[in-house]
Amino acid sequence: MSVSETYVRYRRTLSEEPLAIGVVLVALWMVWSLVTGLASGGIQISSLASLIWDGLLRGLIIGLAGIGLSMTYSILNFANFAHGDYLTSGAFAGMATSYLIAGIGENSVGALLLVGAGGSVFGGALGIGITTAPIAVVFGAVLAGVATIALALVIDRLVYRPIRDESGIALLITSIGVAFALRYLLQFVFGAGVRGTTAAGSVPRVNVPAIDGTFRVTAHDISLVVVAAGLMLGVHLLLQRTKLGKAMRAMSDNEDLARITGIPTEQVIRTTWIVGAGLTGVAGYMFVLWKGTLGFNDGWLLLLLVFAAVILGGIGSIYGAIGGGIVIGLTASVSVIWIPSEFGRAAAFMVMIVILLFKPEGIFSGRSTA
Repeated sequence: MSVSETYVRYRRTLSEEPLAIGVVLVALWMVWSLVTGLASGGIQISSLASLIWDGLLRGLIIGLAGIGLSMTYSILNFANFAHGDYLTSGAFAGMATSYLIAGIGENSVGALLLVGAGGSVFGGALGIGITTAPIAVVFGAVLAGVATIALALVIDRLVYRPIRDESGIALLITSIGVAFALRYLLQFVFGAGVRGTTAAGSVPRVNVPAIDGTFRVTAHDISLVVVAAGLMLGVHLLLQRTKLGKAMRAMSDNEDLARITGIPTEQVIRTTWIVGAGLTGVAGYMFVLWKGTLGFNDGWLLLLLVFAAVILGGIGSIYGAIGGGIVIGLTASVSVIWIPSEFGRAAAFMVMIVILLFKPEGIFSGRSTA
């Protein structure tokens, strides 16, 4: 290729793909900034490892909650804006169970079931934690899933099912109303205050060595990884190895054809709510156990990141929700190296927008439930 042809080619690239050029330049600047920071000691490897670990854990929570949202969309074809409040409901139900088991006999049952509303009971004093109260935590996680499943089935039966044949917009607007109703019902019952829920000082932790220091890994971190990985593997086996999973994938691809071939669509829809809501409830409980605090709008604040993960991974793709969740979680945590921490969430959405500009169908190319 001659010099003149090379010049023409690069000039055409600059004129036709300025966005791509800009993204590449920003990426190069970020890499250069990171490398020089590590080389000069301005950024410690241990601090970077800690941010990556935090982002991975956050991504697992977002991905786990995103599976339920993605399943709902792929089967029922509407974006459920009440999904975040399902997450909060599961967290409150699970923590109420943990408080009751850990504090029964020494505290008021009402105060325990209200998760210490108004400062009546404190999770730290009850010793809530995976090592200090393992039975309470295990039962809390299970009840979080069960309670969220019951809530989702009741709402589907009373609210969504009567208008299921309407447009997706009608279902979406209805889900926003359900979200507000649930959120402020939780505030009315449990109070608006954010309360500590775990015995943070009693959680075992290990300092993992890095080149220039250490970063901390706690027992709740490991619990989150084990639970999230196990549930994600379970969903994979359900979809790929069972007859019901194949029916769910078939209905996701073509609902009318699935109905004609004799697939019990109502059973599939019910199973979708059960699996999706169960995962969401457990995700909410593990999120609260991991961060150690609980508030009535936790799920609402997390919902936009969950939506970002689902869209980034490819709407309707279960594996895309997991992958998108990890990308969003890592971005929100690691971005503090270049920008102030309060803009971490904005950085996650910016990464989503940039990726979708070049791959509009998402990371997994819009692949459905399979």
